Amino acid sequence: MARLQDRVAIVTGAGSGIGFAVTKRFIEEGAKVVAADVSEANVGRLQGGPNLTLEVADVTVQKDVDELVAAALRLGGLDIVCNNAGIMDRFLPVGEVTDDVWQRVLAVNLTGPMMLSRAALPHMLKARRGVIINTASVGGFGGGKAGAAYTASKHGLIGLTRNIAATYGPDGIRCVAIAPGAVKTGISIGGEPSKRGYATLEKTLASIPRMGEAVEIANLAAFLASDEASFLNGAVVTADAGWTVL
Repeated sequence: MARLQDRVAIVTGAGSGIGFAVTKRFIEEGAKVVAADVSEANVGRLQGGPNLTLEVADVTVQKDVDELVAAALRLGGLDIVCNNAGIMDRFLPVGEVTDDVWQRVLAVNLTGPMMLSRAALPHMLKARRGVIINTASVGGFGGGKAGAAYTASKHGLIGLTRNIAATYGPDGIRCVAIAPGAVKTGISIGGEPSKRGYATLEKTLASIPRMGEAVEIANLAAFLASDEASFLNGAVVTADAGWTVL
């Protein structure tokens, strides 16, 4: 039997990159997936099927988040939440970041995962089981792999992961995070970086051992969502070809 047979998952940012690969991998493992993306065009890239429900949704909008949970419940429950949606910040340092960039990056990368987790938790608590997987970043450990907003958001997401794990672990709910390094996803850095931001970007790119493939992160997500990872709670798993240990 597949590792996620008949389990119901929500995957955000599912229309491209890591989210696209995670959606495909979860379905291969037998899950029913509510695949959400803010881009209608990206959602259209996903192949429909009996185990796939497509939703255009903004994770920073409460009614959209509530609809994702409702869609999962219509499939029979809610076992897995994969908070994967995320955006970059043009590598802007604090002295140059605008309020709009700061607020949008924090909203998508940190507030969105909180909102979806908050909406999912009552149903997981009722079932006394569930897994929440947050896509963090190696930028959540250090200070020089992105701009101020992205870095702060991923540090915050790791903290949110650990808080959920500590609070709801006794109720049978696990919360873990994946911290990818540089992965071939086609994600934009969010616009033109400043001169200082470009220097940071060049230094970052020069230090990467190798680029990862989205499927490598998806394979890890499938393991973390499964019962094989039942002893992992509050863990932040780095997948970066050794970038952070250099």
